[in-house]
Amino acid sequence: MFNKLSLKVIVFGFIFTFFSSFGQSFFLGIFNTSIRNELSITHGQFGTIYASATLLSSFLLIWVGKKIDDINIFKFALLVTLLLSFSCYFFSKISSILILFIAIFLMRFSGQGMMSHTATTTISRYFTKSRGKALSTGWFGLSSAEFVLPVFMIYLLSVIDWRLIWTYISILILLFLPIISFILIKKLNFDSREELSENEKKLTNIKNWTRSEVLKDYRFYILCMNMLAMPWIATGVFVYQSFILSSKGWGQYVIAQSFMVYSVASVITLFLAGFLIDKFTSRKLLIYMNIPLLLSAGVLFYFKSSISSFFFLGLIGISNGLANVLGSSTWAEIYGVKHIGAIKALTTALMVFATAFGTALFGALIDKGLTIENISIISGIYIFLSIVLLFIIKDKLNPQYQ
Repeated sequence: MFNKLSLKVIVFGFIFTFFSSFGQSFFLGIFNTSIRNELSITHGQFGTIYASATLLSSFLLIWVGKKIDDINIFKFALLVTLLLSFSCYFFSKISSILILFIAIFLMRFSGQGMMSHTATTTISRYFTKSRGKALSTGWFGLSSAEFVLPVFMIYLLSVIDWRLIWTYISILILLFLPIISFILIKKLNFDSREELSENEKKLTNIKNWTRSEVLKDYRFYILCMNMLAMPWIATGVFVYQSFILSSKGWGQYVIAQSFMVYSVASVITLFLAGFLIDKFTSRKLLIYMNIPLLLSAGVLFYFKSSISSFFFLGLIGISNGLANVLGSSTWAEIYGVKHIGAIKALTTALMVFATAFGTALFGALIDKGLTIENISIISGIYIFLSIVLLFIIKDKLNPQYQ
C-alpha cells in the first residue's frame, strides 16, 4: 500500500507524535500532585499557571509553526527536537511559580505544539489519496504513549523522584530523535509527493487558500468550534484527574488504568477513521466526531461506580481517535496543501489555546465549589451546540476547484 519513502514519512510521524506526549496534558497531569505539594499551590492556582503558559505557547506557535512551509523539514525537525530536550530538562528544575510557568510554557510549545505540528503537517503535505490512513497510522504514536505511559509513570513515581524522571526523558530525546530524523527524512522535501494517477491528480486540483483567506471564511469558525471541543474538555479531565478521583471516590489507579481503554478506543477509531476518510472524505465524517464525547459527559454526570471510568475515558478515546485524524485531514481537503503549514499552525495554536481555556475553566469552577457533575453539564451543552451548528452547514463543506 505504501512505498519505502511513504513508510518513512509515516514512521517519522508515529515517533514524533509519541514524543509529543511529554508536552500533552494527560502526561503533565500525572505530575500535578507532586508539583502542587512541592510549591504549596491549589488546583485553581495550578490551573491558572498552566492555562497562562499554554496560552502564551499558542500565540508563539502561530508565528513559528508557519515556518515549516519555508524550511527544510529535517532541519525543522532537528530544531524542534533540541527544544523539546531542553524543555524536559528545564521542567526537572521547577522550584518556584515563575519557573513552573516557564517550564509549562516550554513543554506545551515544544511538545504538544511543535512536535505534533511537525508530524501531522509533514504527513498532510506528502499524502493525498492515502492521507486518512497515513494520518491515522501516524497518530497511533500518541495513542501508544497514552496506553503505556500513565501506568508506567505512576509506577516510576513510587520509586524515583519526579525530577529525575524528567532528566532521563531529556537525555532520551537528545540521543534518539536526531538519529531517527536523519534516517527517515533527511532527503525528504515537500515536493516529494505520493504517486497519483492522472484522474487522481485532477481531483486534487483544488484551490489553495491562504491563511488570511481562511480567516474570512465563516465555515472555519464552526469547524473550529467542533475541533476545539475535544482539546478543552479532555485537557480539563486529564489535568484534574486527581480531583475526579477524589470526587467520585475512585481508587488511585482507576484513571491510570482507564487510560488503557482510552488508548485502545483511540487506536481502533484511528484506523477505522483512516479508511473511512479515504473512502468517504473527512467532511462527511465530521458530524459524528463529538457524539461519543457528548455521551462521555453523560456518563460522568450519571454514574459514580469506578467501572464507569472505563466507559467515560473509552468514549473520550473514540472522539479523540476521530479528532486526531479529522483535525489534520479536514483542513487539507477543504483549503488545499500549499499553505497547510500556516493554516495548521493557526489551528494547532487554537487547539493549544483551547487546552489553556479548559484548564483555566475547570480550575476556576473547582475552586468555586462546582462538582464534577456540574462541570460535565457545562461541557455537554457546549458539545451539543457545536454539533447542531455543524449539522446546519454540513452540505457546504466542499472544496473549491481551480
